[in-house]
Amino acid sequence: MSDFRNRPKGTYLFEADWQELYVLTEHWKTDLLFYKDDLKILHHLIDKYFLWISKKENLNQVKKIEESLNKIDKQCTSLLTRVSKHLHHLAELIDHPFKYDSHQFRTEHEVLEDNIADFVKDFRKSRIEVFELIEQLIESEKLVK
Repeated sequence: MSDFRNRPKGTYLFEADWQELYVLTEHWKTDLLFYKDDLKILHHLIDKYFLWISKKENLNQVKKIEESLNKIDKQCTSLLTRVSKHLHHLAELIDHPFKYDSHQFRTEHEVLEDNIADFVKDFRKSRIEVFELIEQLIESEKLVK
């Protein structure tokens, strides 16, 4: 479960045709847009439960999680920009096969894929942290009230 790549292992990346890579990259874009929406929901959850907080230590935890989510949000936005640019380059390669260095492009594709896999790991970790924090807030604040 530590590998979040969407392509088969081996030499697939360097053997796939441009259309296959384009479809894979479109899939990345769709996934990132989903994560972006999910981040909005996580921010909303934190905002909603923020009103209930009366303990200082809980405020500090929420602040820490919010900072983590903001970092992941920026990472997602950056990846969306890079994926859009990558899709544009792929479209150019499909139309004009000799416009870019194929090997360099495929290496960049691999780096982008690794960055997306790292983002997914970070996102999932933060999502778990948000739900654990909210569960903890509900329990600890319930005792105060």
